Amino acid sequence: MSDQEAKGGRAVFRHHDFRAFVTCRFLWTLGLQVQNVAIAWLVYLVTKDTLALGLIGLCAFIPTVPLSLVTGPAADRYDRRRIILLSCGVMVFCGALMLALVLGGALAPGRMLPIYLTVVLLGSARAFANPAGQALMTNLVPDEEYQSAVAWNNTTNQVASVSGPALGGVLVAVDPAVPFAFAIACFILSVGGAWVIRARPPRAEKIRATWSVIVAGYKFIWTQPVILGAITLDLVAVLLGGATALLPVFAKDIFETDAWGLGLLRSMSSVGSICAALVLAHYPLRSHAGRTMFICVMIYGACTVGFGLSTNIIPAALFLLTLGAADMVSVVIRQSLIQSETPNDMRGRVIAVHTILTGTSNQLGEFESGALALFIGAVPTVIFGGVSAIVAALVWMRLFPGLRDRQKI
Repeated sequence: MSDQEAKGGRAVFRHHDFRAFVTCRFLWTLGLQVQNVAIAWLVYLVTKDTLALGLIGLCAFIPTVPLSLVTGPAADRYDRRRIILLSCGVMVFCGALMLALVLGGALAPGRMLPIYLTVVLLGSARAFANPAGQALMTNLVPDEEYQSAVAWNNTTNQVASVSGPALGGVLVAVDPAVPFAFAIACFILSVGGAWVIRARPPRAEKIRATWSVIVAGYKFIWTQPVILGAITLDLVAVLLGGATALLPVFAKDIFETDAWGLGLLRSMSSVGSICAALVLAHYPLRSHAGRTMFICVMIYGACTVGFGLSTNIIPAALFLLTLGAADMVSVVIRQSLIQSETPNDMRGRVIAVHTILTGTSNQLGEFESGALALFIGAVPTVIFGGVSAIVAALVWMRLFPGLRDRQKI
């Protein structure tokens, strides 16, 4: 096998532990996506309230703020595989709890609190699983194959993100309980995927859980302008530019479709992400990484504006498709920069901070969108978000010239 073949394409899948990890991540993402779209659709049908949709995202975000001080050190101190196993086990419990709530008739106006609390618990499980999983992946493949591994991991993750909402829309139309039963099965299988991972991270010296250790991830990011710029740009762009929370409103009230329409809209950005990730997996970026990331964020914002102005589901879906492709390119660049410039014994803590500042910006952005839409409407909210993402990219290019001029990952 040539050096080029070893660094790109499907060669990374020759590693058993990487295959097992990707399978595990795919299954828990699929389950989460199916469950999330079912929750959003049912909550909006019952409440007819955009703020209720925003509260779902807020509840998913709430636990990540305090837990980020714990999840990172845990990923650096303990067996990352076991953390994933425990997190997936909690997801199984949450899926069972959601199923019980639906079967017990909890979906009624004024009776949303049990669902919100379940979402908080589920967000706690994800807060532990994400940094542990991303940190573990660095130990599953050689360094020279890491960018390809990131692209393939994101590809399979996006496949789950495509099929999950579409499948969730179909299953919730069959019966409100079915998508939650399906999610439980996915979570159980994800436990099996994590169980067969044989690799272990190098045993680092046991670190004491002091305050300096806990906040070390924040301090490290603050001293690295390239990482700081990449993370905060994504935070601002997604926080203000995300439209996911309002998709049920667009599907039902603007495009006048049913659950299948919501599934289509939720899937299209992931379809674009898959296409971009497949290209990056075979042809990793060799130059102009920084400028490429900024351009993609601006494309993301422009497509968000286009989606907000759409009055038909077809052009709206195409805007989401392009938006997803642009977002995936920026995600791969950002993750590769963070992983490549962070020491192994710090990765768990740095990725935990990355999770709270970017991964959870989706949930906090959903709350922002739902709350703002309550006052100015869904369409102006989405347009405002898209313009904000473009402005943020232009400002960050001036604030972080090192990131803008970065050539290689």
